[in-house]
Amino acid sequence: MTTDASDEWKQWHERRTEQVSAPDGPLALTGTYWLEDLPDGQLPAIPGSWRAEEDGVVLLAAADDGLTVDGEPFSGEVRLGPDPGPATRSRVAAGGRRLVVLVREEVWGVRVYDPDAPGRSAFRGIDASPHDPRWSVEGHFTPYGEHRTVLVENADGRHRGLALGGVLAFTLDGQDLTLQVSVEEDGSLWAVFADATSGDSSYRFRFLRPPAPDAEGRTTVDFNRSLLPPCAFADHFVCPFPPPGNTLGVAIEAGERILR
Repeated sequence: MTTDASDEWKQWHERRTEQVSAPDGPLALTGTYWLEDLPDGQLPAIPGSWRAEEDGVVLLAAADDGLTVDGEPFSGEVRLGPDPGPATRSRVAAGGRRLVVLVREEVWGVRVYDPDAPGRSAFRGIDASPHDPRWSVEGHFTPYGEHRTVLVENADGRHRGLALGGVLAFTLDGQDLTLQVSVEEDGSLWAVFADATSGDSSYRFRFLRPPAPDAEGRTTVDFNRSLLPPCAFADHFVCPFPPPGNTLGVAIEAGERILR
């Protein structure tokens, strides 16, 4: 039997709920620490000494600090680059906590993921609108043809560059709309957007991830799969706010809305 779009959406929503509530999911983030703000190299409640250099982070620890690197008890000095993927792939751990090295515009930091984070125990689910086919429409992507970066405010109050790859055009309820989008490594698109529900019946902005366009630029714009950004789950994320032109005047009553 072919699974219809509504059933596929329900499965997607269930998987999404499992992902965000996992021991290493966004609800487990308890801190993001920028090393330029910590000249003594001491992270709050985290052992070891952490020092940022131009090409990475140097960690110095003693055996009784209880840290592991690559799954093995660690003492001495090690140079760390940015961790590539989910928190479980981070090189450094402190007990059950994962310590994730990251870099943003040449500023190095460390994130702490704790499976015992209060956010995980308080989580009651994500309020999301039921699937409605009218929120899924065909879109057309037009690349800029040049590298373009716009400075936008982030959730932590700092301004950072947001790389934009082109314009996604679509028609919704008879209105012609556009979003400036980024292009991911796999060719899929990523939009940060707000709409008439933002800050009211939905979070102040959301993410949308349309699939990679075909050779003629066609893709699907499915607002049923609008995502809450990571900063909706924990205050320690640095999500970018929508770039100019990405605040839509229509009410997108679809997708993930708020936490319960």
